[in-house]
Amino acid sequence: MGTFGSMDTAIIIGLIAVYIIFTSWLTIKLRSKTSSEFMTGGRTTPAFVIGVLLMSEFIGAKSTVGVSQTAFESGMAATWAVLSAAVGFFLFGKFMAGRLHATGQITISGAIAQRYGRSTQLIVSLIMIYALLLVNVGNYVSGAAAVATITKTSLPVAALIIAIVSTFYFAFGGMKSVAYVSLLHTGLKYIGVFALLGTALYMSKGFGPVMDALPNFYFTPAGKVGWSSIIAFFIGNIGAIFTTQFIMQAISATKDARAARNSAYIAAGLCIPISIALGMIGVIAKFLFPEMKSLFALPIFMQHMNVFMAAMVAISLVASIFLGVSTVALAIASLIVKDFYVPMFKPTQEQEFKVTRYLSLAIGFFPLIFVFFAPGLLKLSFFTRALRLSIAVIAMIGFFLPFFSGNRGAIIGLLGSVVGTTVWYLLDNPYGIDNMYIALAIPAVVVFIEKLFHWNDRPPVSTEKVSAPAQP
Repeated sequence: MGTFGSMDTAIIIGLIAVYIIFTSWLTIKLRSKTSSEFMTGGRTTPAFVIGVLLMSEFIGAKSTVGVSQTAFESGMAATWAVLSAAVGFFLFGKFMAGRLHATGQITISGAIAQRYGRSTQLIVSLIMIYALLLVNVGNYVSGAAAVATITKTSLPVAALIIAIVSTFYFAFGGMKSVAYVSLLHTGLKYIGVFALLGTALYMSKGFGPVMDALPNFYFTPAGKVGWSSIIAFFIGNIGAIFTTQFIMQAISATKDARAARNSAYIAAGLCIPISIALGMIGVIAKFLFPEMKSLFALPIFMQHMNVFMAAMVAISLVASIFLGVSTVALAIASLIVKDFYVPMFKPTQEQEFKVTRYLSLAIGFFPLIFVFFAPGLLKLSFFTRALRLSIAVIAMIGFFLPFFSGNRGAIIGLLGSVVGTTVWYLLDNPYGIDNMYIALAIPAVVVFIEKLFHWNDRPPVSTEKVSAPAQP
């Protein structure tokens, strides 16, 4: 892969710095001034803004680069990795967004507690915190690699830049500023991806020559990805969308259930064009640079663009990293504060706001420990969607099959899923069965057995009696 000269690199770094300064100023202008604004943006954020945030935080830098990389290797079927998220957001809007918003909660664990009780709430919260911490370790490592490549800095320096900027965004601005700044981030991401696609199509003289030259599997529905993996994409993405904390927190920022549903539909629509564009970029890269490492399927075209256009693409990738880290860290802070700190200490609004800010600083920099000393842990990061899927199963049973929603079965199912899915993953998915299916099956089977043997006939416990009320 070619490289830019020193002057080109300096221009790109300078423009990235200008962008960071501008968005930092914007964060200050839009900063949250109360705990309610920090957690939910005061519940007044328009559906379109939240829809953009949902799409952008779920389809981050790893997905952007990863889809093109997989398309380079396995064909256009790689686009299912993001198209399945579009389906997930549509189903979420149809069946869950309004219901979750109506609970009045801002944490997924709080919503689930209304069906299962306080003990299940704590288990869900701990599993989600663990899963999201692993997600951000992955965001830091992959993001640092991208920033280091773009700016020609070392990995530790790049990781530190991500930590400082992202932590400032969410610790100082909260949900209110993160949601609005995401409009700029996502706009740049869209422009960047389609600028790359335009460059790729120009270099290949259209998509026709690509289809004529590459093997047929590059353009079949399953490609070399395979239906088993595609089904796992759907299960994992739908499960993660239905119960991931930052999704729950984002829709809580809308004014009512209808706006929450509309935001999910907007996110679904935004996922479709970008998924197809990313797949086409990867396939065209295979046609033009067949011997290249697949990791460079997307960034290779930056080397063939005007330096200012390449800088804009670089900014869009960096912005995607910042946004991904910020939203995940904000979700972790909300879980810790709402599920543990508030019930234990009963703080005032001012005390809660202050503690949330301090806690956010720690959460923002904590992943650096693993980036610097234990990068091998990144191999476990994709396992987080399976963890979140087990929570989705319990949530769906609680909302749609309340007859089966026993507290003891939910707890045993969640713990059994964490252990079983982890063991299955460490055994490298025996018999070709993805660990995602284990995460799907264990909670459902345990809850069914609980009801069959009447382990727990007590009705679900309302969270109104066992936990602090949601922010107004």
